[in-house]
Amino acid sequence: ELMNQLRWKPWTEPKAWQPYPTVFQLADAVGVHTAQVSAPMFEQTPLTKIALSGGSFLGRLSGEDRMDVAAQRLAAGDRSLVYTYYSEVDGKGHRFGTDSDAWRGQLMYVDGLARRLAEQLPPRSALYITADHGMIDIPFDEQSRIDFDEDWELSAGVALLGGEGRARHVYAVPGAQADVLAVWREVLGEQFWIASRDEAIAAGWFGPTVDERVYGRIGDVVAAAHDDVIITASVNEPHESAMAGVHGSLTPVEQLVPLLEVRS
Repeated sequence: ELMNQLRWKPWTEPKAWQPYPTVFQLADAVGVHTAQVSAPMFEQTPLTKIALSGGSFLGRLSGEDRMDVAAQRLAAGDRSLVYTYYSEVDGKGHRFGTDSDAWRGQLMYVDGLARRLAEQLPPRSALYITADHGMIDIPFDEQSRIDFDEDWELSAGVALLGGEGRARHVYAVPGAQADVLAVWREVLGEQFWIASRDEAIAAGWFGPTVDERVYGRIGDVVAAAHDDVIITASVNEPHESAMAGVHGSLTPVEQLVPLLEVRS
């Protein structure tokens, strides 16, 4: 059974999944005042616990309130680290695509939020604005959306399909790893980078080193798209398969994210 990190199912103890201290815990340990300002619904999620533990969590519904509270918390200590998050640029991109009025409207709104926070920075502060990924729009046609659940070639010998449409982790039944790798390369090799687990690790897809304890989480086969295409799973992932905008692969549009700096 695969663990879904967004839904956190099946349940796994967060500290067992990610045992290392967070940036906020490290900052707390040396006397830095820390806080996270985000939507209230994120406060108790396992992802928040493994990535943002430490300091105080301040839930606010509106983007404007988040910016105001973030500025207040930044000014609350001699040394402060404050994180604030707004999710709807990502949400509208997934639902409508980045070439949509809905997405552009959210981008304009976030531009205003960033300006609001920048104008409230206390002296000797730095504001960094970024995102965790880019996004690419995928047409709704059979050539661009390859349905794993309807493809007998790709599903042969596969026990579990993980990852997301642009970066699939394929877990083979015992003894079928080599055959699955060969078939995926033959069928998808012109549109995807296809690698075995060890090849992907050696190529640095998962960073300079991979801990032994997480080695088995990586698929026996990893498929990362370089063309405008995704692998959907219409039966098992109906919501994700219907997304207009997606991400997860190694292309520049998905990986190269601006980092904006404002200093007071």
